[in-house]
Amino acid sequence: MRDTRESRLLLVLLIAIAFALITVDIRGGQESPVDGARQAAAAVFGPVENGVAAAVDPVGNAIGAVRDSGERHTRLAALEKENAELKAKLGSDDRNRNRLRELDTLLKTAGAGQYGIKGAQVIAIGAAQGFSWTVTIDVGARDGIQRDMTVLNGAGLVGRVTTVGPSTSTVLLANDPDFTVGTRMEKSDELGFATGQGDSPLRVQLLNGKAKVEPGDRLVTFGSRADKPFVPGVPVGEIVRVDPAGGGLTRNVYVRPYVGFTKLDIVGVVVQAPRSDPRDGVLPQKPKPAPTVTVTVTPKPTGSGQPEGEQARSENQTGQNQTGQNQNGQNQNGQNQTGQNQTGQNQNQGQDQGDATP
Repeated sequence: MRDTRESRLLLVLLIAIAFALITVDIRGGQESPVDGARQAAAAVFGPVENGVAAAVDPVGNAIGAVRDSGERHTRLAALEKENAELKAKLGSDDRNRNRLRELDTLLKTAGAGQYGIKGAQVIAIGAAQGFSWTVTIDVGARDGIQRDMTVLNGAGLVGRVTTVGPSTSTVLLANDPDFTVGTRMEKSDELGFATGQGDSPLRVQLLNGKAKVEPGDRLVTFGSRADKPFVPGVPVGEIVRVDPAGGGLTRNVYVRPYVGFTKLDIVGVVVQAPRSDPRDGVLPQKPKPAPTVTVTVTPKPTGSGQPEGEQARSENQTGQNQTGQNQNGQNQNGQNQTGQNQTGQNQNQGQDQGDATP
């Protein structure tokens, strides 16, 4: 379009009309007389605007990304930190599966003994009050924990509570040299006292010096008065060595505990004792012995001591000789019979000739 006087006048006129429409639209508010024209224009040019926006959107996003790159980097770093903390809290899948197995075994043991327990996790180890074998658990007075409560896990006796804080407690482990618990032997009911020896088996002093015991016999807790510090029936361990009876009033045996004190994680504090003594009901079932397969080999008689192959060949030869003798005997019998027949025929012929002579 050429730059002429008419074109300039047309441009001024269009600008004046545009300002007039804007003024009328502003004064009209929601009832603007140009609202209908605006909707019509939106219906016509809306698809075009969407297409143009889609075409230029990557450019706009790139500009926005450059502008907000600092904020996004900070947010990404925060998310990575939260993810790392969550992984550290949850642990690996193997650890979670192992903890679930420990919790399941603990619940089964508590159910078998009818113990009311408060579940806890070992959060620290070490000497809290000068003890050599202690652990700290994450439950305390706020959770109903009291001093001298029995602590167990799915395998058996762990120890007893010695110190209680608001949210944590200290447990003296059963293998500590200062730990002593009354025990009762399975079936025979022989009583004794078990004392910890650190990494070595527990030493149990039986009250009966003539008690009949042997490796493999199992022991449980005898229980205390008012069930403190020990409830009855908690598995302690099994005998691995027996001292020879020396004629004394007591006798010592050594017991391997069921609990692995160096790898404790999930434990339970007995907050409610059973109504009755579970006796031996909490002990695990003994594995059934594998069946013994007996193979009996009966050797064949070898006669004169010859090998079996040579003996078989000798028997075959003997059988063949006997068969040959039988055949010879039959042949001889046949020949004898033939000779007798011939002799009889000759005699008959002689008699016939004698009768024919005048």
